[in-house]
Amino acid sequence: MSPRARRVPAGRAGRLRLRRSLATAVRGADLLERKLRLLLDREHTARQAAEGAGRAWRQRLAEAESWLVRGVLLGGERALAEAAPAERARVDVEWGALMGVRHPAAVSWTGPVRSPWEQTPSNTALVHAETAYRAAARAAAELAAHQAAAELLAAEAVRTRQRVRALRRHWIPRLQDELAVAELALEEAEHEEAVRRRWAAGHGGP
Repeated sequence: MSPRARRVPAGRAGRLRLRRSLATAVRGADLLERKLRLLLDREHTARQAAEGAGRAWRQRLAEAESWLVRGVLLGGERALAEAAPAERARVDVEWGALMGVRHPAAVSWTGPVRSPWEQTPSNTALVHAETAYRAAARAAAELAAHQAAAELLAAEAVRTRQRVRALRRHWIPRLQDELAVAELALEEAEHEEAVRRRWAAGHGGP
């Protein structure tokens, strides 16, 4: 609701209400700006972490693919199929919150465990490929979590910045204008009352 649509009492009561509303708006803008700084700082941290996880993922993936080619050349595609464990990896995401924004805070990655009756890789190259792929999968999970956190924090930062702009550019100036008008009207009313009292005192009136 705009300030023009609000009903502000006349006189000192109206001035007091406007002063309280202005103080609340200024305090709210200050708190939102603090929230915005925290969001931007955490977003920057998440993007840096995502960059690091992305580099690790690309490096491990390249290593894994290189070892995989060697392993297949040595043992054939059948050796690769026989060496793959039946169990799948597991990724658990731990969620955190910053200023009311829920976002991925940490990732735990559990690699697949080969059962005793399953075959192990038939050559060293496939062993190295498996290790590198596990590291690449872990880095990919961390990359996804950091990217998701950065996007969620960035979206809230945009909304917070819009609210700060609305307060600083529109709501607070309107309250300041209304308060100035109210104070001027009150000052004029008090001046007129003082003039009437002096006139009445000079003419023996009540």
